[in-house]
Amino acid sequence: MRALLVQHDHVTASGPVGDRLRERGFEIDEIMVVSEENFDNPNVDFEFPDASQYDLVIPMGAPWGAWDDACIGRWLQPELEWVRSTIEADIPVLGICFGGQLIARALGGTVARGAQSEIGWKTIYSDDTSLVSNGPWFQFHYDQWTMPEGAVEIARNPIAPQAFTYGRSLAVQFHPELNSAILEGWLDQGGINEVIASGQNPEIMIALTRDEEGRAAERTAALVDAFLERVAKLV
Repeated sequence: MRALLVQHDHVTASGPVGDRLRERGFEIDEIMVVSEENFDNPNVDFEFPDASQYDLVIPMGAPWGAWDDACIGRWLQPELEWVRSTIEADIPVLGICFGGQLIARALGGTVARGAQSEIGWKTIYSDDTSLVSNGPWFQFHYDQWTMPEGAVEIARNPIAPQAFTYGRSLAVQFHPELNSAILEGWLDQGGINEVIASGQNPEIMIALTRDEEGRAAERTAALVDAFLERVAKLV
C-alpha cells in the first residue's frame, strides 16, 4: 500500500507516524508545500498530486492557520478542495493538527483562532481510548475547529475539540508525530519565542519530551494501528 505524507513546512517531519506506517508495510511518498527558502513568504503556488494513486493521505501540521487565506491562500484553497475531493473519493485521510483543521474546513466546518493556545504535553478526554488514547499528547496550536455535518467527535479537552472521525478519515488536533528532534526544529524556527511567551521554559519542555518520546511513540503506534484497522479499514 502507498501513503502520501503532506509536509507543509521544512521542520515538520513524519516522526513515529511515518515509522509506524513503514512498519505496517506502507510505501511512503512525502511532498513539501513550503520550502525552507520560502518559509518567511509562504504564499506559494503548489500543485497537489493525484490522490487516487494512494491508499492513504496524511496532511501534517503547519505553523500557519488553516483559516488564514491572506497568508497562505494560494495553496490553502487548492489543498482544501484536494482534501475534500480525496475524502469524497473514499480515500482515507489522517489529518494532524493543521491537517485535521483542513478536514474540518474542507467538509463544511469552520476553523478560527481559539480563545486560548495549547503548547506542550496535554491530556485529553476520549470517548474511545482504544482508538485515540487520553495521552498525554503534544500540542502546539492557537486555533480550533467546528466539526462538519456528519462527523463524530471522539475526543476533547477543556480548551478545544481534539479528534473526530468522518467516514474512513480521522482528524486529530494534537501531534502524534512529535519527537524531540521535531520539537527542536520548531523551537529553532521561532517556536522558542512562542513557548517563552506562553510562560513556559523551553529547555524543560525539551527535557520532558526526550523523557516522554518512547512512551509517546508507543501511543502513536497504537493510534496508527487502530486508525488503519477500524477507521480507514486498510488492514
